[in-house]
Amino acid sequence: MTTALETKTQQRPWWLTLLTGILALLIGGLMLWGTPKAKLETYQGLIFILGVWWVVQGFFDIVSIFVDHTMWGWKLFMGVISIAAGSYILQHPLVSAIALPKIFVLVMGIWGLMYGIILLIMAFSGGGWGAGILGALGIIFGIALMVNYTAPGMGLAMLWTAAVFGVIGGIVMIIQAFRQRSA
Repeated sequence: MTTALETKTQQRPWWLTLLTGILALLIGGLMLWGTPKAKLETYQGLIFILGVWWVVQGFFDIVSIFVDHTMWGWKLFMGVISIAAGSYILQHPLVSAIALPKIFVLVMGIWGLMYGIILLIMAFSGGGWGAGILGALGIIFGIALMVNYTAPGMGLAMLWTAAVFGVIGGIVMIIQAFRQRSA
């Protein structure tokens, strides 16, 4: 029996990391520096891709029940929710385009709160001051986002932040791809 430390993970091909980085840089760059028309078309394209992704993923979740019966109830639930959410996005792209950034802000707030709680628990279990400080900041960050997710501009701020992360993440992934290739 092998342990998790002994298991060798397979790296993804360097060219796939490179393509992902270029795509992230391109989308982030268009969202930051493109013309208003290019920004709108890029955002609409992302909304469409998200809708298609969720519908396809939902079908795959449901089909996977017939291959692997474990947790079939959860797979069925997630499949139905994914198909419903993706279908709604595809049928109502304008409403989805307006609502999704605010929903992402709310989800980030919930994530920050949960992450902060986990870090605080780790700090009190011997994780140290760093975990405690980050936990407290995560809780404050999460609550601030959850309370203000409907505030004017929060959705636009989320889109801008995602675009910045796309540019930075794309550059990092491109650099990593070339490091991985030379290794």
